[in-house]
Amino acid sequence: MRDTGLEELVRQELGDRPGLSEKPMFGGLAFLVNGNLVCGAREDGMLVRLGKGNDGWALALPGIAQMVMGERRMQGWVRAAAEAYGNDALRMRLLDAALGYVLSLPPK
Repeated sequence: MRDTGLEELVRQELGDRPGLSEKPMFGGLAFLVNGNLVCGAREDGMLVRLGKGNDGWALALPGIAQMVMGERRMQGWVRAAAEAYGNDALRMRLLDAALGYVLSLPPK
């Protein structure tokens, strides 16, 4: 299920940067830059792409866990619960880190 409140928070934080698009994915709304997934907003939290080896700092914080799809742990991806993404400074730090990683990738 979608969380329109979280979607709006993410939309405001990401602004109107070039190459930004939105796409329904994973039962929520995904935000992409140049075709690469930055983050997603769902009823059960915010999915954030930090890149392999870049997620240790986030995983050490309360309310943030490694993304799991089925039984597979997704290295470099974290899911932030409401207690984490509800903190404006932490949400921005997560999104800034995700953008930094995604902007280093070639466009799709």
